[in-house]
Amino acid sequence: MYGKRKLTALAAVAAFSLSLALSACGSETMTTATQPTALPTTVPTALPSMPGGTTGGEFGPACAGIPTDPANPGSLAMMAQQPVATAAAANPQLSTLVAAIQAGDLADTLNSAEAVTVFAPTNEAFAKIPKADLDKVLADKDMLKKILTYHVVSGKTAPDALAGTHKTLEGQDITVTGSGTDFKVNDTAMIVCGNIQTRNGVVYLVDSVLMPPS
Repeated sequence: MYGKRKLTALAAVAAFSLSLALSACGSETMTTATQPTALPTTVPTALPSMPGGTTGGEFGPACAGIPTDPANPGSLAMMAQQPVATAAAANPQLSTLVAAIQAGDLADTLNSAEAVTVFAPTNEAFAKIPKADLDKVLADKDMLKKILTYHVVSGKTAPDALAGTHKTLEGQDITVTGSGTDFKVNDTAMIVCGNIQTRNGVVYLVDSVLMPPS
């Protein structure tokens, strides 16, 4: 009799334990079912671009040719820390222009300027000039200075102030037309990478060399 009572008690305990286990399992299932299965669509997929020339502000297809490694001397971050002629020397797209600046003894002038805007012809822009003509210009320092200073405007010109007429260091005007990220200088040269910041200037790469009126 005592043995039967003991078995009955054990069965009751087992049934109660099973009931608790099933209850806990069901509660866990309910909790799991309420968890989100994906991130909300409002989570940003990238950091917003920052103002200025080192983290976002520049525009144009040729900007893709600028080194992206911040430690590279030709990167946007490094050029922003250098005066304009030194920064240009680190840009692989401007090696011909840099050689012309050095031949015209203009590096110190540009680096020491308080603030300038440079419309910088790319290597491809210089390649449009027949080699014999280019060599002739490079050998004529006075002509070279005249052409190069025609690409420089006093002050830092932001993209929203580009459109209009600007007096160059050469003394004559250039005219920029367009808006947004689509600009042309003197109706001949397209801005292919704009708003590159340097320590004392802003650079706009152009796809043609600007020739001052005679």
